[in-house]
Amino acid sequence: MKFIKKPSVRPGALLRYCIIYICILFAAVIGVARSAIPSRQVYFGYDDASPVLNVEKNVSGGSYTVTAKLFGTIPVKQVNVEVIPDLKLVPCGDVFGVKFFTKGVIVIGSTEIETENGFVSPAQAAGIEKNDIITEVNGTEINTVEALAEVVEKSKGKPLTVSYTRENQVYETTLTPQLSLSDKKYKTGIWVRDSTAGIGTLTYYNPQNGCFAGLGHGICDIDTGELMPLLRGTIVNVNITDIVKGKSGSPGELKGVFETDKTGALIGNTDFGVYGMLDNSPTCVYEAMPAASRNEVEAGEATILSNVDGNGIKEYDVTLSKVDVRSDGTKCFVVEITDERLIELTGGIVQGMSGSPILQNGKIVGAVTHVLVGDPTKGYGIFIENMLSAMPELLQ
Repeated sequence: MKFIKKPSVRPGALLRYCIIYICILFAAVIGVARSAIPSRQVYFGYDDASPVLNVEKNVSGGSYTVTAKLFGTIPVKQVNVEVIPDLKLVPCGDVFGVKFFTKGVIVIGSTEIETENGFVSPAQAAGIEKNDIITEVNGTEINTVEALAEVVEKSKGKPLTVSYTRENQVYETTLTPQLSLSDKKYKTGIWVRDSTAGIGTLTYYNPQNGCFAGLGHGICDIDTGELMPLLRGTIVNVNITDIVKGKSGSPGELKGVFETDKTGALIGNTDFGVYGMLDNSPTCVYEAMPAASRNEVEAGEATILSNVDGNGIKEYDVTLSKVDVRSDGTKCFVVEITDERLIELTGGIVQGMSGSPILQNGKIVGAVTHVLVGDPTKGYGIFIENMLSAMPELLQ
């Protein structure tokens, strides 16, 4: 019988293999830690989150960058930290109406114009595209559809210098209007929008300065899906007239009539919601309570506040799940409506309920932001700290 001699592993090679294995394992641990730690952390005056970040207690407020460390010594990643002094907010839940006017006009589409030389598209020839925001023409600020139409007609076909923004970058182009055969007016071949209106829900009110936040997401153009740049906005009360119940494949909505008297003004429109000042304290069912950090939000029972039928704010039972503490967006966890009273009224989450405050363990933890089209009893919520993170910037 012939024996095959097994190759021997030299001690030096074995050591190298061990070192390589340890390095790979270490890199994997660092990678997991890096992805697990959010790039932004918000603290309410103290370190209530993680020993990975060294945040001093009783900090009066401010923003800075710290290095997250594994085991207290190994650098993992840079984290932007914002410390918000301990504050108490009044959870709201009432519906409100907003009349929104844009800064610049939003291009929502383009078309061809029939001229004596055939069909042409001046806007396309100038490189202007859908989602662009026209801000100036020949150095004059443009904020309304009427203002753009007027300057185009007065051009009598002479080239115009147009300034516009695209993905936060400013551009300039030359646009030459053409005379339309159909109505003998000069046109550019673009469709634009300068305003919108809608219904949402107030999330919280800060009694110390009169500020409020609502929606939990930004006001976006219905055609482009892009965040609308705010020129000015007015808050008014709304009388709910009808509820279109949500069902699978068809989101419902609250319908209402705007009152004429102004009750507040918008300060800003951001990805995390709308913010502004109220003329008077809103009607609420709870006194001011603490805001929770993302690390305090738990999967399990919670409640929301909402006025869906116009008969006052009521508290409804919900369940939170799939809490993602790393989320810096508007879909931080799943909200499931479990209260049969609300399901009977609306079918679940409907348009107009965005911004409904979510309460858990005696704190405001977030707000309702979206509904799942396939199941209106479920939707998404945003951390309250994500909404708060935009407030200081707007109030400076």
